[in-house]
Amino acid sequence: MAPARATAGAPVRRLTVLYDAECSLCTFVRDWLLRQPRLVPLELVPAGSDEARRRFPGLDHAGTLDEVTAVGDAGQVYRGAAAWIVVLWALREHRPLAHRLSTPAGAKLAKGAVLAAAKWRGGQWGGRAYRRADGWTYDPRAGWSYAGPGCDNGTCVTR
Repeated sequence: MAPARATAGAPVRRLTVLYDAECSLCTFVRDWLLRQPRLVPLELVPAGSDEARRRFPGLDHAGTLDEVTAVGDAGQVYRGAAAWIVVLWALREHRPLAHRLSTPAGAKLAKGAVLAAAKWRGGQWGGRAYRRADGWTYDPRAGWSYAGPGCDNGTCVTR
């Protein structure tokens, strides 16, 4: 997701990463991020926490538990693959990778990585379906499916 229009041109000088503190993969990545040399300071805050709600009262905090979210110091909000890309951009050794992932072809790869991580988390949410705002759903029994706008009956026009 691109940053909000009002902040689209603002430079990012600090990022706050909201992560699911109850997810072992998420806390592993948090610990890894804390060990990385950074070009842009990162603050890691548990998603849905009192601290996150105090700092970012306008965010959909339930959504931040479903998708990794990064918030820039000028109010830029990045979710899902865009959040991963901007966090990699903040890391000294991974900024070149972030630039490659920010291309159209790279964005597809980044989205695939985020979906794979969400699938891994599948065993951790008690067997419930994981639904994303972009129409993708992961059910541990059936795998990934897409039900975007106009797909309510299970049939969609493909491109």
